[in-house]
Amino acid sequence: MSPKLLRSIGAIAIALAAAAATAQDASKATDYRLAPGDSIRVQVYQNPDLSVDARVSESGVVNYPLIGPVQIGGLSITEAERAIAQALQKGNILKQPQVNINLVQQRGNNVAVLGQVQKPGRFNLETTNMRVSEMLAAAGGITTTADEVATITGTRNGQPFRKQVDIPALLSGKSGDDLVLSPGDTVYVEKAPTFYIYGEAQRPGNYRVERNMTVMQAIAAGGGITARGSQNRVRITRTNPDGKTVEISPRLTDVVQPGDVLFVRESIF
Repeated sequence: MSPKLLRSIGAIAIALAAAAATAQDASKATDYRLAPGDSIRVQVYQNPDLSVDARVSESGVVNYPLIGPVQIGGLSITEAERAIAQALQKGNILKQPQVNINLVQQRGNNVAVLGQVQKPGRFNLETTNMRVSEMLAAAGGITTTADEVATITGTRNGQPFRKQVDIPALLSGKSGDDLVLSPGDTVYVEKAPTFYIYGEAQRPGNYRVERNMTVMQAIAAGGGITARGSQNRVRITRTNPDGKTVEISPRLTDVVQPGDVLFVRESIF
Protein backbone atom coordinates (compact mmCIF):
# COMPACT_ATOMS: atom_id res chain seq x y z
CA MET A 1 0.00 0.00 0.00
CA SER A 2 1.45 3.34 -1.05
CA PRO A 3 2.35 6.03 1.52
CA LYS A 4 -0.07 8.39 -0.22
CA LEU A 5 -2.94 5.95 0.21
CA LEU A 6 -2.02 5.37 3.85
CA ARG A 7 -2.06 9.11 4.47
CA SER A 8 -5.49 9.34 2.84
CA ILE A 9 -6.86 6.50 4.98
CA GLY A 10 -5.38 8.13 8.07
CA ALA A 11 -6.97 11.45 7.20
CA ILE A 12 -10.36 9.78 6.72
CA ALA A 13 -10.04 7.99 10.05
CA ILE A 14 -9.20 11.23 11.83
CA ALA A 15 -12.13 12.99 10.17
CA LEU A 16 -14.54 10.20 11.17
CA ALA A 17 -13.28 10.26 14.75
CA ALA A 18 -13.67 14.02 14.87
CA ALA A 19 -17.19 13.78 13.44
CA ALA A 20 -18.12 11.14 16.01
CA ALA A 21 -16.77 13.30 18.83
CA THR A 22 -18.63 16.31 17.47
CA ALA A 23 -21.86 14.34 17.23
CA GLN A 24 -21.43 13.08 20.80
CA ASP A 25 -20.78 16.61 22.05
CA ALA A 26 -23.78 17.89 20.10
CA SER A 27 -26.02 15.27 21.65
CA LYS A 28 -24.98 16.44 25.09
CA ALA A 29 -25.24 20.09 24.09
CA THR A 30 -28.97 19.60 23.52
CA ASP A 31 -29.16 19.13 27.30
CA TYR A 32 -31.70 16.32 26.99
CA ARG A 33 -33.17 15.48 30.38
CA LEU A 34 -33.28 11.78 31.22
CA ALA A 35 -36.80 10.51 31.91
CA PRO A 36 -38.50 7.29 33.07
CA GLY A 37 -38.30 4.62 30.40
CA ASP A 38 -35.06 5.86 28.81
CA SER A 39 -32.45 3.17 28.12
CA ILE A 40 -28.82 4.19 28.66
CA ARG A 41 -25.35 2.66 28.39
CA VAL A 42 -22.93 3.67 31.14
CA GLN A 43 -19.21 3.21 30.52
CA VAL A 44 -16.32 3.91 32.88
CA TYR A 45 -12.93 4.55 31.30
CA GLN A 46 -10.48 1.64 31.82
CA ASN A 47 -13.06 -0.18 33.98
CA PRO A 48 -15.12 -2.40 31.64
CA ASP A 49 -16.50 -4.35 34.62
CA LEU A 50 -18.39 -1.21 35.63
CA SER A 51 -20.02 -0.75 32.24
CA VAL A 52 -23.74 -1.41 32.34
CA ASP A 53 -26.90 -1.08 30.26
CA ALA A 54 -29.74 0.27 32.37
CA ARG A 55 -33.24 1.62 32.16
CA VAL A 56 -34.40 4.67 34.08
CA SER A 57 -37.19 3.57 36.44
CA GLU A 58 -40.51 5.35 36.94
CA SER A 59 -39.00 7.04 39.99
CA GLY A 60 -36.01 8.28 37.94
CA VAL A 61 -33.52 5.78 39.40
CA VAL A 62 -30.98 3.41 37.85
CA ASN A 63 -29.44 0.56 39.83
CA TYR A 64 -25.69 0.61 39.37
CA PRO A 65 -23.23 -2.18 40.32
CA LEU A 66 -21.54 -1.82 43.73
CA ILE A 67 -23.22 1.52 44.54
CA GLY A 68 -26.93 0.69 44.23
CA PRO A 69 -29.65 3.13 43.15
CA VAL A 70 -28.64 6.49 41.66
CA GLN A 71 -31.20 9.23 41.05
CA ILE A 72 -30.72 10.58 37.52
CA GLY A 73 -34.28 11.28 36.35
CA GLY A 74 -34.60 14.90 35.27
CA LEU A 75 -30.82 15.33 34.93
CA SER A 76 -29.02 16.11 31.70
CA ILE A 77 -26.67 13.43 30.42
CA THR A 78 -23.66 15.44 31.62
CA GLU A 79 -25.22 15.87 35.06
CA ALA A 80 -26.03 12.14 35.22
CA GLU A 81 -22.41 11.28 34.36
CA ARG A 82 -21.29 13.52 37.20
CA ALA A 83 -23.81 11.95 39.61
CA ILE A 84 -22.58 8.41 38.91
CA ALA A 85 -18.94 9.50 39.11
CA GLN A 86 -19.56 11.11 42.50
CA ALA A 87 -21.33 7.95 43.72
CA LEU A 88 -18.35 5.84 42.65
CA GLN A 89 -16.00 8.18 44.52
CA LYS A 90 -18.18 8.31 47.63
CA GLY A 91 -18.37 4.52 47.68
CA ASN A 92 -14.57 4.29 47.48
CA ILE A 93 -14.85 2.30 44.24
CA LEU A 94 -12.67 4.61 42.13
CA LYS A 95 -10.69 7.73 42.95
CA GLN A 96 -11.19 9.66 39.71
CA PRO A 97 -13.79 7.85 37.59
CA GLN A 98 -14.40 9.03 34.05
CA VAL A 99 -18.03 8.19 33.29
CA ASN A 100 -19.63 8.35 29.87
CA ILE A 101 -23.36 7.86 29.24
CA ASN A 102 -24.94 7.21 25.85
CA LEU A 103 -28.68 7.38 25.30
CA VAL A 104 -29.54 4.03 23.71
CA GLN A 105 -33.29 4.41 23.43
CA GLN A 106 -35.36 7.46 24.22
CA ARG A 107 -38.63 6.35 25.76
CA GLY A 108 -39.35 9.28 27.99
CA ASN A 109 -39.79 12.03 25.38
CA ASN A 110 -43.53 12.09 25.82
CA VAL A 111 -46.18 13.37 28.17
CA ALA A 112 -49.24 11.52 29.44
CA VAL A 113 -52.50 13.48 29.30
CA LEU A 114 -55.17 11.72 31.36
CA GLY A 115 -58.58 12.26 32.88
CA GLN A 116 -61.30 14.45 31.43
CA VAL A 117 -59.84 15.12 27.99
CA GLN A 118 -61.22 14.11 24.59
CA LYS A 119 -58.29 11.82 23.66
CA PRO A 120 -56.40 10.55 26.74
CA GLY A 121 -53.01 9.04 26.03
CA ARG A 122 -49.31 9.70 25.55
CA PHE A 123 -48.14 12.49 23.26
CA ASN A 124 -44.68 13.30 21.96
CA LEU A 125 -43.03 16.56 22.89
CA GLU A 126 -42.68 17.98 19.39
CA THR A 127 -40.57 20.90 20.61
CA THR A 128 -38.41 21.56 23.66
CA ASN A 129 -40.73 24.32 24.89
CA MET A 130 -44.16 22.72 24.53
CA ARG A 131 -46.58 24.08 27.12
CA VAL A 132 -49.56 22.72 29.05
CA SER A 133 -52.13 24.52 26.86
CA GLU A 134 -50.57 23.04 23.71
CA MET A 135 -50.61 19.54 25.19
CA LEU A 136 -54.28 19.85 26.19
CA ALA A 137 -55.01 20.92 22.63
CA ALA A 138 -53.12 17.88 21.32
CA ALA A 139 -55.42 15.72 23.46
CA GLY A 140 -58.47 17.27 21.79
CA GLY A 141 -59.27 19.67 24.60
CA ILE A 142 -61.15 19.05 27.82
CA THR A 143 -64.58 17.43 28.11
CA THR A 144 -67.75 19.10 29.37
CA THR A 145 -67.34 17.23 32.67
CA ALA A 146 -63.78 18.49 33.24
CA ASP A 147 -62.73 20.38 36.32
CA GLU A 148 -61.20 23.84 35.95
CA VAL A 149 -57.86 22.65 37.35
CA ALA A 150 -55.17 20.47 35.78
CA THR A 151 -52.48 18.80 37.89
CA ILE A 152 -48.97 18.54 36.44
CA THR A 153 -46.64 15.93 37.96
CA GLY A 154 -43.13 14.89 37.01
CA THR A 155 -39.54 15.55 38.06
CA ARG A 156 -37.45 18.72 38.02
CA ASN A 157 -33.73 18.59 38.82
CA GLY A 158 -34.14 15.03 40.06
CA GLN A 159 -36.86 15.99 42.55
CA PRO A 160 -40.61 15.15 42.44
CA PHE A 161 -42.63 18.00 40.95
CA ARG A 162 -46.35 18.78 41.30
CA LYS A 163 -48.32 21.87 40.36
CA GLN A 164 -51.98 22.73 39.78
CA VAL A 165 -52.87 25.19 37.04
CA ASP A 166 -56.09 27.01 36.20
CA ILE A 167 -57.43 25.73 32.87
CA PRO A 168 -59.70 28.69 31.92
CA ALA A 169 -56.77 31.05 32.52
CA LEU A 170 -54.51 28.84 30.38
CA LEU A 171 -56.93 28.78 27.48
CA SER A 172 -57.46 32.53 27.63
CA GLY A 173 -53.71 33.09 27.38
CA LYS A 174 -53.68 35.16 30.56
CA SER A 175 -51.96 32.65 32.84
CA GLY A 176 -48.36 32.72 33.95
CA ASP A 177 -48.72 29.05 34.85
CA ASP A 178 -48.66 27.77 31.26
CA LEU A 179 -45.64 25.65 32.13
CA VAL A 180 -43.09 24.24 29.74
CA LEU A 181 -43.48 20.48 30.02
CA SER A 182 -40.63 18.02 30.51
CA PRO A 183 -40.34 14.44 29.23
CA GLY A 184 -42.20 12.02 31.48
CA ASP A 185 -44.65 14.61 32.84
CA THR A 186 -48.29 13.74 33.45
CA VAL A 187 -51.12 16.20 32.90
CA TYR A 188 -54.25 15.06 34.76
CA VAL A 189 -57.63 16.76 34.46
CA GLU A 190 -60.05 15.64 37.14
CA LYS A 191 -63.80 15.36 36.81
CA ALA A 192 -65.59 18.52 37.86
CA PRO A 193 -67.35 18.50 41.25
CA THR A 194 -71.13 18.23 41.08
CA PHE A 195 -74.28 18.89 43.08
CA TYR A 196 -77.69 17.26 42.91
CA ILE A 197 -81.05 19.01 42.82
CA TYR A 198 -84.46 17.37 43.21
CA GLY A 199 -87.97 18.08 44.42
CA GLU A 200 -89.84 20.94 42.77
CA ALA A 201 -87.15 21.65 40.18
CA GLN A 202 -87.95 21.68 36.47
CA ARG A 203 -85.05 19.36 35.62
CA PRO A 204 -83.94 17.34 38.65
CA GLY A 205 -80.53 15.77 38.31
CA ASN A 206 -76.78 16.01 38.72
CA TYR A 207 -75.05 19.24 37.66
CA ARG A 208 -71.57 20.67 37.59
CA VAL A 209 -70.56 23.07 40.35
CA GLU A 210 -69.33 26.22 38.63
CA ARG A 211 -66.84 28.52 40.32
CA ASN A 212 -68.52 30.59 43.10
CA MET A 213 -71.91 29.18 42.12
CA THR A 214 -74.77 30.44 44.32
CA VAL A 215 -77.90 28.58 45.36
CA MET A 216 -79.91 30.76 42.96
CA GLN A 217 -77.60 29.82 40.08
CA ALA A 218 -77.83 26.14 41.04
CA ILE A 219 -81.63 26.33 40.90
CA ALA A 220 -81.40 28.00 37.49
CA ALA A 221 -79.13 25.18 36.27
CA GLY A 222 -81.96 22.79 37.16
CA GLY A 223 -84.38 24.75 35.00
CA GLY A 224 -85.82 26.82 37.82
CA ILE A 225 -88.62 26.04 40.26
CA THR A 226 -91.95 24.51 39.29
CA ALA A 227 -95.23 26.32 39.89
CA ARG A 228 -95.68 24.31 43.08
CA GLY A 229 -92.23 25.00 44.49
CA SER A 230 -90.87 27.83 46.60
CA GLN A 231 -87.36 29.30 46.45
CA ASN A 232 -87.76 30.16 50.12
CA ARG A 233 -88.09 26.49 51.00
CA VAL A 234 -84.82 25.15 49.64
CA ARG A 235 -82.84 22.80 51.86
CA ILE A 236 -79.29 21.58 51.38
CA THR A 237 -77.96 18.28 52.67
CA ARG A 238 -74.20 18.57 53.02
CA THR A 239 -71.40 16.34 54.27
CA ASN A 240 -68.95 18.20 56.49
CA PRO A 241 -65.17 17.57 56.42
CA ASP A 242 -65.56 15.41 59.54
CA GLY A 243 -67.92 13.11 57.60
CA LYS A 244 -71.10 14.21 59.37
CA THR A 245 -74.19 14.96 57.28
CA VAL A 246 -76.12 18.11 58.09
CA GLU A 247 -79.19 19.83 56.66
CA ILE A 248 -79.17 23.60 56.30
CA SER A 249 -81.57 26.29 55.13
CA PRO A 250 -79.40 28.40 52.80
CA ARG A 251 -79.78 31.93 51.54
CA LEU A 252 -80.09 32.23 47.77
CA THR A 253 -76.73 34.02 47.71
CA ASP A 254 -74.89 31.25 49.58
CA VAL A 255 -72.23 29.36 47.61
CA VAL A 256 -72.92 25.76 46.62
CA GLN A 257 -70.28 23.20 47.61
CA PRO A 258 -69.27 20.01 45.78
CA GLY A 259 -71.51 17.12 46.78
CA ASP A 260 -74.39 19.31 47.97
CA VAL A 261 -77.91 17.91 47.56
CA LEU A 262 -80.54 20.62 47.04
CA PHE A 263 -84.16 19.82 47.80
CA VAL A 264 -86.79 22.30 46.59
CA ARG A 265 -89.88 21.93 48.73
CA GLU A 266 -93.47 22.70 47.82
CA SER A 267 -94.89 26.08 48.66
CA ILE A 268 -97.05 26.05 51.81
CA PHE A 269 -99.66 28.21 50.06
